[in-house]
Amino acid sequence: MADTAKDNDVIEGAGGKEAGDEMEEELEEESTTTTTTTTKKTSQWRKTRSTKTSATTKTTTLTTPAKLYGKDLSEYDDVDVESLLAQLSPEEITILAKEVDPDDNFLPPDQRCGYECTKEATGPLNRKQLIEHINKQAIETPDEPEFEPFVQGKVRGKKWVPPPRDAREIEAEEQIAIDMGEEYEHALNDATQEEIIDLAAILGFHSMMNQDQYHASLLNKGQPVGLGWDGITKSTQQKLFPMDPPNSTDVEESIKRVKDDDSKLIDLNLNNIKNISDEKLEQLFAALPQNEHLEVLSLTNVGLTDKTALLLAEAIEKSKTLRVLNVETNFISPPVIVKLVQALLKCHTIEEFRASNQRSAVLGNKIEMEITDLVEKNSSLLRLGLHLEFNDARHRVAAHLQRNIDRIRKDLELRLQFRFFNNLHRKSTRIQ
Repeated sequence: MADTAKDNDVIEGAGGKEAGDEMEEELEEESTTTTTTTTKKTSQWRKTRSTKTSATTKTTTLTTPAKLYGKDLSEYDDVDVESLLAQLSPEEITILAKEVDPDDNFLPPDQRCGYECTKEATGPLNRKQLIEHINKQAIETPDEPEFEPFVQGKVRGKKWVPPPRDAREIEAEEQIAIDMGEEYEHALNDATQEEIIDLAAILGFHSMMNQDQYHASLLNKGQPVGLGWDGITKSTQQKLFPMDPPNSTDVEESIKRVKDDDSKLIDLNLNNIKNISDEKLEQLFAALPQNEHLEVLSLTNVGLTDKTALLLAEAIEKSKTLRVLNVETNFISPPVIVKLVQALLKCHTIEEFRASNQRSAVLGNKIEMEITDLVEKNSSLLRLGLHLEFNDARHRVAAHLQRNIDRIRKDLELRLQFRFFNNLHRKSTRIQ
């Protein structure tokens, strides 16, 4: 802008009046604002403020150069970093690497960290010895001396004093009262402790009593001794039940009875017997199709695997009398569970099937949908013990099982009605 003004003066001085008038018109039409210009090469900032007048433009420039170690940054533009690094010794490069963070997220943390241990390892890590050494150091290190010795009963610093309460709040609390009438006040004043506890239980004031007092008030058993207003509330003692005795079923004898089709063997319970070998399980599943009296088979927590479970699925397809099958808490994979549910379609006698708590806690959407489709095709299944995660599968299975139950109930009602009318018809014919 200054160069333009000088050119304008030269033109006017030379007698070029017309050219000067044109330059003044261009200056009057030009609108300027406050701008900030940054030059990367010199790393300096320049702030320019231009003010428009009728014939001229005034320009004010503020320049603040950026410096590093007392020199302008422009002086470092032509410096070759590689040549400077080549002049450093290995010790100087190590010191420089410790002070500079490469700021590269792709580098592992051990390479970005400036800490380097130059000591040699004294041996493998011994955790017990390390803890003992740390404890020994903590005990032997003397405590830091206190600036002021501790004196019992002496308050150090300022003692906190609660601020005085507002008189209006105190008056408002004193004025709060419940007028229940002379009859109720007389009854409460003369009431015993047990009666007040009973009243609190009726009104639902559970915070005024524990569970023993509450249940004793509801059942009218009398309050426990030592649990009044001045007593100490204690937790309710849990009832200890004896442990269930171990399963004493003889596996070999049970397999033999299944093979012999014992008419008295209706319920076979092998739960929690963990020493059953795969050979014995194979013998048991091989004898199931020929048995015509066994109705309930429980194999909970016996270590069933996919290999033996597939043999069980083949035996289920040929079973004639089995109604309840329980294989919970084993090591059966979700695809094999699908095979077991699929085998129920060929066995029309099984009404209850349980196979939850297996090796895989989550079956997955695909497996659950396959099980749902198979259950919807089964017309004899009434109860299914499987944990289904998805709502669609749960609702569809529950709805289908309920339809099976309703259909069987209606069939049973029709049979009972048919028998009733048949017996009535027989009696009437006999009378005639």
